[in-house]
Amino acid sequence: MRILLGFGSTNRAIAQSFAPCIVLDDNFTKKSQDNLGNLLLPSANLSEVLEQNPEASIITSPGIPPYNPMIRETQEFITTHKKARLLSEYDFFALEFKKIPPSIWISGTNGKTTTTQMLTHLLHSFGAQSGGNIGTPLAKLDRNASLWILETSSFTLHYTHFAKPILYLLLPITQDHISWHGNYENYIADKLKPILFLRDKEIAILPKNLKSHSFCKQSLANLIFYENAQDLAKIFHLTLSAITFKEPFLLDAALAMSACEILFFTQDYTLLKSFKIGAHKMEEFYDESGNLWIDDSKGTNLDATIEAIKCYQDSQILLILGGDDKGADLTPLFDWIAKCKIEIFAIGSNTEKLCKLAKATNTPCNACYTLEVAVRKIQEIFAQKAKDSHSKTPPTIALLSPAAASLDQFSSYKERGEKFKAYALKITSTAL
Repeated sequence: MRILLGFGSTNRAIAQSFAPCIVLDDNFTKKSQDNLGNLLLPSANLSEVLEQNPEASIITSPGIPPYNPMIRETQEFITTHKKARLLSEYDFFALEFKKIPPSIWISGTNGKTTTTQMLTHLLHSFGAQSGGNIGTPLAKLDRNASLWILETSSFTLHYTHFAKPILYLLLPITQDHISWHGNYENYIADKLKPILFLRDKEIAILPKNLKSHSFCKQSLANLIFYENAQDLAKIFHLTLSAITFKEPFLLDAALAMSACEILFFTQDYTLLKSFKIGAHKMEEFYDESGNLWIDDSKGTNLDATIEAIKCYQDSQILLILGGDDKGADLTPLFDWIAKCKIEIFAIGSNTEKLCKLAKATNTPCNACYTLEVAVRKIQEIFAQKAKDSHSKTPPTIALLSPAAASLDQFSSYKERGEKFKAYALKITSTAL
């Protein structure tokens, strides 16, 4: 019997493909059954279910944190029931099927979605499919595909102990999901865990600042370290001048091209040029008055926001920050903000925290709390600047790069970005 902890998109796909399963979720209030025969139970029933199924495969949704009572109870149960196993989605497929496609895992704090999409684009003719954290659960991928390219979250890696990739690409790591992992060291350890599974001659490409980590010393794999795109160009003989993307996407492209060189000895710059960056990632647009707005709603941590600021540091930046920062230390972000001409418009659940950090660095900050208010205040500033046509100040841009997750006020970063654009393009009476 398969026991599923949580009923998010990952386990929902497993339940649809491998019914009947027993599903336990904190949101279930009573026992029920779906039309596929899956038994849906409140999480309070876990103890009874485990006792009745002592040899079960227990598959957790990746987003459930280690301190969740279901995880703790399961871990305690498997210490005395050696045939029961707590598995990630990756482990489930690795153990359930004798033959699944070889996979490339791509992780890191920022850029993993873009890198996954770029590499899939480059290797489409080789039969590659992408999935994982990018939005397609493994249960919905073709198990006869020649290659899986999997965007891999630290949550999935935390619960993975059996599955392994044939190639691991790790983008730079900065503080993220600290409240989930407990501390930054645990977050780094989970990100590096795959290199412990790799065998001799299998390859992992890792940030150079992780070289001294104990996992790197233990790994049997061929570890290749880089600091930036220029390093990768030297190692894999890439022609960076032929890559049309600028930072922060240049590094993503260099990693994708490096993987192509490793796997198929190919570098197709023309095909790479045809790749389109997804929405809500440094997406520029102009309002009717010609003011530049940048939607970087996918900038959900401080490193992403720092990279966005770097791209526009010669401008005066009206920066919308805030949301659920997941317990991250935002001091490095404010060190960067202090170097630039920036005015902050704070939104979301960490508004007060942002205002305190801004005060400590003498940074102008507006406590807006909501995105709509922040955009309206920025429109007022643009309107005032339009009246002062003789101003010699640097060009002013509006940047949404929140350095925080969106779920405190929105259903997703996508909704946040869409509302930002809708508000920005709406001409208010104040801005006229």
